[in-house]
Amino acid sequence: MAIAVPYLGHGIGLRPTHFPALWDGTARVDWFEAISENYMVAGGRPLAALERARSLAPVVLHGVSLSIGSTDPLNDAYLKALSRLVARIEPAFVSDHLCWSGVGSDYAHDLLPLPYTEEALDHVVTRVLRVQERLGRPVLLENVSSYLTFTHSTLCEWEFLAAVAERADCGLLLDVNNVYVSARNHDFDPTTYLAGLPVDRVAQIHLAGHTDMGTYLFDTHDGPVIDPVWNLYRHAVQRFGRVSTLVEWDDHIPAFAVVCAEAERARTVEAEVMEALDPLPA
Repeated sequence: MAIAVPYLGHGIGLRPTHFPALWDGTARVDWFEAISENYMVAGGRPLAALERARSLAPVVLHGVSLSIGSTDPLNDAYLKALSRLVARIEPAFVSDHLCWSGVGSDYAHDLLPLPYTEEALDHVVTRVLRVQERLGRPVLLENVSSYLTFTHSTLCEWEFLAAVAERADCGLLLDVNNVYVSARNHDFDPTTYLAGLPVDRVAQIHLAGHTDMGTYLFDTHDGPVIDPVWNLYRHAVQRFGRVSTLVEWDDHIPAFAVVCAEAERARTVEAEVMEALDPLPA
């Protein structure tokens, strides 16, 4: 069964440095993605800005602390706060990462990869089902960038991600930059990764910049999308068709217009690929 989400077009991440553009009316984009944890509050400027953004365009909530792969119990207080925010904002969809983020009271402030085993698969599927029941809606899970692999993994990452989506009946947030970073770090073909994901489960795409550290690539979101990632995005559009696409820019954030220009480039790439797949009659 396909995941049912709307096509939103091409958006950008909502960041505090761009809040003034919300108030002066210059924030003209297809949609915004907001980091859920930044708005799990009763009031204040951030929440007011999010509500302003929601009045201008669709909003998606994107979490970084669900820790769906952790062996700790799901955080009830976190899920209550997320549920309240979902009810208040009515986002187009809700997403988080296929990862774990800490143990007990120790939070790593990072998105850590899982071993891709049948045991881990059963564990994650059970937790995703519980989260979706609490929220009353499907969630999207994002692939993370990684810098190590587990020797006892029995599945490759894309097989694991596809299996979670099918068994938990959830959607996928395909981060094309993360695929490229991990492919370079672990020496696999990124197009093989895309080919291994179910077409009817990919509901959103992320694009971002990264940093070349010499011996590995580091996912930093601090610059423009590079040409090889744009090329991989073309492959993604060829496989998955029109999918809501967002540009993430989280450090050294430039002017609002610069980030929007990246989103417009994504729109152009998508249009070129779709026209090539289904050209208009002469």
